[in-house]
Amino acid sequence: MRRRSRTICLSLAFITIFLHLFLALVSLSTYHQPCDHSLPPKTTFVRDLARTNHTAVGIRDVAEPPAGNAKKDPEGHPSVWPPLDAKRAESLESDLSKLEALFDHPLYNVPSPPVPEDDWLLKVKVSSRQDGYEDIQWNRSTDSHPPWLRFHLGISRWQLYPHHDPNMEALTQQLAIMALLCTCVSVCRALCCYGNALCAVSLVQKSGGTQLKLVMSFPNYGRAMVKPMRQERDDETNYNLYYFSDFERHNAEIAAFHLDRILGYRRVPPVVGRLVDVVKEIKDVTTDRKLARTFFNSPVGNVCFYGQCSYYCSTEHAVCGRPRNLEASLAVMLPDLSLATRRSWRSPWRRSYSRSKLAKWETEADYCSTVKKTSPYNKGTRLVDFMDMVILDFLMSNMDRHHYETFEKFNNNTFLLHLDNGRSFGRHSKDEPSILAPLEQCCSCIHFKKWNLCSSELERIRLSTWLRLQLLSSPQYRLSDVMRASLSHDPLHRVAPLLSEPHLTALDRRLKTVLETVSRCQKHQSKDGGGDEVIFDDLARLKDIFTPAG
Repeated sequence: MRRRSRTICLSLAFITIFLHLFLALVSLSTYHQPCDHSLPPKTTFVRDLARTNHTAVGIRDVAEPPAGNAKKDPEGHPSVWPPLDAKRAESLESDLSKLEALFDHPLYNVPSPPVPEDDWLLKVKVSSRQDGYEDIQWNRSTDSHPPWLRFHLGISRWQLYPHHDPNMEALTQQLAIMALLCTCVSVCRALCCYGNALCAVSLVQKSGGTQLKLVMSFPNYGRAMVKPMRQERDDETNYNLYYFSDFERHNAEIAAFHLDRILGYRRVPPVVGRLVDVVKEIKDVTTDRKLARTFFNSPVGNVCFYGQCSYYCSTEHAVCGRPRNLEASLAVMLPDLSLATRRSWRSPWRRSYSRSKLAKWETEADYCSTVKKTSPYNKGTRLVDFMDMVILDFLMSNMDRHHYETFEKFNNNTFLLHLDNGRSFGRHSKDEPSILAPLEQCCSCIHFKKWNLCSSELERIRLSTWLRLQLLSSPQYRLSDVMRASLSHDPLHRVAPLLSEPHLTALDRRLKTVLETVSRCQKHQSKDGGGDEVIFDDLARLKDIFTPAG
């Protein structure tokens, strides 16, 4: 019996060793396979994107929203929309032609001097491998860099990315089609990169903020900020809610990126919408124990979670799939703060965030004169940069701009980052004129000029911004049309339009208000012989702007 037991034990030991060696060989052979998804062939013309839509499960045709009883594919995603009728297809073709013509317009292709070496935010520095990540084989050649790294290396003193950025298509498509499935145990972690998919190494809840946000990390060191769908796209913000109690909307983040690009700012990081599987792509990959404890099944069988945050993180305000599929926005994260520190600035026109108190700018008529005497608004381009942000916020009805950020490397001589736009596009039936208070007050303060309350050297709005706004108000480049066309490229467009028609109509109405406000300012100042002071001629001074003094 002892000999027989010894023989059995030895046999089991040899079998166990053999299986471990076999598993190790398979893991090693798989580990060195690249995890980047092979992207679809590059689209040549913008119009071609009207006929295709990049999604998490491939490339599908663009079509109308599915009916309430629309069928779903085996993975639970809504099926392809029925083909567009001839009239709507022709309208979309027309809008896409307008968008293509807009981006080819000279105002969007102003020649600029080469970027000085010191005006790049980052430089390549190859580091060693970390646990859970693939071996880095990058060098100074951009061909070896993943799209997110090319985006980081393209950030300069004056913009996040250039107008004709060849990397933008690859970056947004990778966000749209990347697979986040990774449920392997540690010994088999290398097997997470199956096929050509890019899997998540980890998912955690982002610390800080008032509402639920997630951060996904990937084997090639890329990261994305995820904001889940909280309410239906057609739902308007309740009029009884204060601005600081509003939900953050995933489609608002997507729309803000497209609007910022159409305005020619390029100060919002790229954002893409997609459907995610709450179980496979969030619950199974999270390394955040606090987040993992908040998952539950609703009474109707939907998978829900709520995380931990200041507002709306409870079972009463849970984020739920249908039953597991969830719409979300994925935004490319900016370089880590250890590589590129950012400074947070309190907005001079910040709201009180109180139900009873008013902010200082709401009670002082000459408030702008005080701001203009205060650094950094008393010199450089900071004030006109701020006015650009004010115009963006008014167009998308964002009342939540309490702070903004800049990259510390460039000191005060740089652009403003337009981050955190989730509380935009809440109401289409009502405009919020108080958002334009900075533009109104800094114009009206000319009446106090004889008391030296306003500086005659500080203009209110960029010439390039003013001309683009006028361009977008013309029928051949109408803002609502080019916005509709731009949003049709997003993967979530196959589920439903990201902005409803009333929201698009509101953009045209608000643009008209901005133009009337600036024109009224010019007329007021013309009476005092200072009409030219309204416009900051950045086109003529472009060379000086790109060569910062001091």
